[in-house]
Amino acid sequence: MSGHSKWHNIQKTKGAADAKRSAAFTKIAKEIIVAVKEGGGSGDPANNSRLATVIAKAKAVNMPNDNIKRTIDKALGAGNTENFEAVTYEGYGPGGVAVIVDALTDNRQRTAPEVRHAFDKCNGNLGAQGCVSWSFDRKGVIVIDNEDQELDEDTVMMDALEAGAADFEADGMVMEVRCEPDDFNTVVKALEDKGYTFLSADIAMVPQNYISLTDEGDLKNMQKLIDMLEDNDDVQNVWHNWENE
Repeated sequence: MSGHSKWHNIQKTKGAADAKRSAAFTKIAKEIIVAVKEGGGSGDPANNSRLATVIAKAKAVNMPNDNIKRTIDKALGAGNTENFEAVTYEGYGPGGVAVIVDALTDNRQRTAPEVRHAFDKCNGNLGAQGCVSWSFDRKGVIVIDNEDQELDEDTVMMDALEAGAADFEADGMVMEVRCEPDDFNTVVKALEDKGYTFLSADIAMVPQNYISLTDEGDLKNMQKLIDMLEDNDDVQNVWHNWENE
């Protein structure tokens, strides 16, 4: 099993404010549309693995089933002309923190300068493709809620491993399950069938190591960089190796 869990470094769903939750729903809806289109126009998650992955993510942040169905129906509609392109940006935040930004955009000419501006404004540097992604591993990450401390660690671990998980870590009020991306949908379904509640479920970029910041200016700038990027409508995910606890 792995070392200390850092799920809160790469997920931001727990305790989200209403405004943040609404923004998250909007971004997930965009992912659903892309998943349907790239899945050959299939709105059935059983036949569209990418859609199944996005639906798992949507359910983990309590996106209503009606919203999910309505978005799928919209994507399948003949009049839907929305086209989004997946773009990944990489760079360094203050103090050398590695940052990966996943975006879905209908206009690269708008998104790229906005992402660059955020890095520049926060004493970071937008780099070339691949400059930091080598230090991350792509993993399925499922975070199980144990706020009431009702779950038995050994039971959850055995359920996770039987479902096909590669790693498990208990960390206070949460338990983190990791798996290979290809196994993600299978593991999610198996744990859902066991009745577990997720705080988040996504294919994540997990850092191989973490950086702690001690300078007050770096700390403020790093948080500001994350906030600016997450507030950008085109940005879907911000992954980083800042150990912010």
